[in-house]
Amino acid sequence: MLRLLWLIPAIPCASFLLLALFGRRLPRGAVAAMGTGSIGLSTVVSFLVAGAFINGGPGGLPFAQPLWTWLAVDGFTPVFGFYLDGLSLVMMVVVSLVAFLIHLYSIGSMAGDEGYSRFFAYMNLFVGSMLILVLSDNLLALYLGWEGVGLCSYLLIGFWYREPENGKAAMKAFVVTRVGDTAFTIGLFMLFTGLGTLQIQEIAQKAPAMWAPGSLYATIAAALLLGGAVGKSAQIPLQTWLPDAMAGPTPVSALIHAATMVTAGVYLIARMNALFMLAPHVRLILALVGTVTLLTAGASALTQKDIKRVLAYSTMSQVGYMFLALGVGAWSAAIFHFVTHACFKALLFLSAGVVIQALDNEHDIFRMGGLRKALPWAFWTFLIGAASLSALPFVTAGFYSKDLILLGAWASPEGGHLLWAAGLAGAALTSLYAFRVVFVAFFGRQKARVSRRPGPSMKIPLALLSVFSIGAGLLEVPKILGNWTLLSDLTHGALPAAGSAITGATTEGMLLAAGAVVSLLGLLAAGLLYLPEGASAAMERIPGMSAVHRFWYSGWGFDRLYNAVFVTPFTWAARIDRRDGIDSFYEGTARIVRSARTLLVVTQSGKVRWYVMGVAIGAAVFILIAVIG
Repeated sequence: MLRLLWLIPAIPCASFLLLALFGRRLPRGAVAAMGTGSIGLSTVVSFLVAGAFINGGPGGLPFAQPLWTWLAVDGFTPVFGFYLDGLSLVMMVVVSLVAFLIHLYSIGSMAGDEGYSRFFAYMNLFVGSMLILVLSDNLLALYLGWEGVGLCSYLLIGFWYREPENGKAAMKAFVVTRVGDTAFTIGLFMLFTGLGTLQIQEIAQKAPAMWAPGSLYATIAAALLLGGAVGKSAQIPLQTWLPDAMAGPTPVSALIHAATMVTAGVYLIARMNALFMLAPHVRLILALVGTVTLLTAGASALTQKDIKRVLAYSTMSQVGYMFLALGVGAWSAAIFHFVTHACFKALLFLSAGVVIQALDNEHDIFRMGGLRKALPWAFWTFLIGAASLSALPFVTAGFYSKDLILLGAWASPEGGHLLWAAGLAGAALTSLYAFRVVFVAFFGRQKARVSRRPGPSMKIPLALLSVFSIGAGLLEVPKILGNWTLLSDLTHGALPAAGSAITGATTEGMLLAAGAVVSLLGLLAAGLLYLPEGASAAMERIPGMSAVHRFWYSGWGFDRLYNAVFVTPFTWAARIDRRDGIDSFYEGTARIVRSARTLLVVTQSGKVRWYVMGVAIGAAVFILIAVIG
């Protein structure tokens, strides 16, 4: 069964080719069946392969599947192949399953769109690229999947390309992430130069043998890979593209934010853990980047009016938690939060999509209100997602994964208590902004008419994701609550053990209690501030609060800063350069060609006798040349 591994990314890629070539000629039912069915079949194969792997025992021997050699150049012979261990298995199952549910939702959500087949083609390529990324056994093939998801994000964010703002958002995502991709590319060159290979497992063996912990070469290589991860996962300072990515359809937002593109950087760092273990300074920077991002993005989420932009900033914040976990050595906690985040963030986006469609594309939460009775399905599923995002204690998956990260931060020997305090503050912000949306959009007076309700293809994914948003927490339970370690046992052979652990049930219990109390306090504060009509407007009238609100709303001014430092000077230089000598040369060549065309057009009179005379004269000239020669 393990030999079917190659089919998991191959099926969606094959479906993409078929839809790209023949999708416009197919009826919509066939397009939906092919687009969704291919991901469903890939998911089934994923579970079969996962079952065969797990039957070998948790932390069992990895399975390698080489397929073909790409090229052979001066000793560089990269092999395109796949590698399955506990880490790639978790990523594979989550990506395929969540993507299938989003595709199923899209059948109803995108039913009236004119680009129906194009949408499913892009989505299939997106999923195929992400599966290649997480299953590849070498960094070159991983980079292929990395660039594939980058291309698909551009195509899907700008899917409704007739709106200029959508095209700008897609270009912004492509350009900003390209900065990180450039760093990643340089890092690949450094790794090959220093170690002579791009095979991930060979790097894991050679790097500790050739480089001492803290060595300059290892530090620079790890920092460059971190740069790539920061760009793809929308962490400070390359985070500005993600809020604008909401220009794409809601299923696209769910796919990008839940289990694919923004978590690619998390996977890269976790997969290259052997290199990052040799660069403690880079891991500290990694933890700090995640901590700053989770706090700043949480504050921005608290000020947004667009329901999807709230969730976009929330994604940045939650991925920040994953970066924090990786930085403090809580490797399995980061992957655990990836699993739970994939479930509740997909649920939140898809529930928000139901609301947006029901209100004729209304995004402003302050123009909604009272929807818990008008859209009960969307209300309950969004409430479950918000509760899990907020880490409400004991009953939600987010509680177990987020608190495992906070426990890891507390135990960190470098600034652990400060990192824990920052993560705790972020938890309070998370609960506050999540229930702000719940109370403003679903309670109070209904302000908009409901014109559409979800069908079965949209309800089923919401129901399943609701179950996962609660039940996924059972994959890893703290010692004092039962000590279930299913996920960490599975990834034991692929990820290092935590650098340090909490000692004493009393300390662990107090830390868990602090996380639970902070989450509930955030909920209570949201109720006090946003349940009464007009309470949020009153907050902005507090002296100084209005300016802070605008600053947070603008994403802490990063767009304005980057426009002033990079965009404006570049466009100014481009305008100056528009009329340089090189352009004049090519424009002159074009004018000559156009003039020659004008002369040739004159010869096309339509009179056959002139054509015959021209042929005769030409033949005579050729004969004369031949005789003279």
